[in-house]
Amino acid sequence: MRIVVAEDLYLLRDGMVRLIEAYGHEVVATAATGPETLDALLEWRPDVAVVDVRMPPGQSDEGLRAALAARRAVPALPVLILSQHVEQLYARELLADGTGGIGYFLKESVFDADQFIDALERVAAGGTAMDPAVIAKLLSSGSSNRLLEGLTEREHSVLGLMAEGLSNQAIGRRLFLSESAISKYTTSMFGKLGITDDDSNNRRVLAVLTYLNNP
Repeated sequence: MRIVVAEDLYLLRDGMVRLIEAYGHEVVATAATGPETLDALLEWRPDVAVVDVRMPPGQSDEGLRAALAARRAVPALPVLILSQHVEQLYARELLADGTGGIGYFLKESVFDADQFIDALERVAAGGTAMDPAVIAKLLSSGSSNRLLEGLTEREHSVLGLMAEGLSNQAIGRRLFLSESAISKYTTSMFGKLGITDDDSNNRRVLAVLTYLNNP
């Protein structure tokens, strides 16, 4: 994969570059400020980008806003946000276009290299990779969604794990259910959410985005 790394802290940025390259991927550009991030994303149009939220010059939300601007210019440009903060407003805007290719992890939640690279690869493939802590923060700030109210407690659990990027097999292991049982729950869930697309991967993304946007 061709990857852009946007992080203002040198040691963390250099560490990510070395890690990514150790897994056989190519870092085509790095950025240390919000404007540099936007320029790099538009110039390189990478397979996926890792972007911090708070970057110079303002140390507020420059990285996340650069990612939003890049996705407006290059629809569905895959972005994994990696930050110490959950910026709810911009995070929802990032999810709102419904195209997938989005991840959001807190730095403190990344425990090993395989987890990080797996999240990058899922996002690059057009899926989602969401930190459970980010999911909880987004849901706590949202009001009720009538479509989601129609889901059973088990379907909510399945959808929440799907938002983390887990496969049906992995969800089954987490919930101590068979893969066929998870498949039945997801089929029922898609129907209740009005998602009828024949592409199962796209249906998963649409369901997750409905869950996370929770308007």
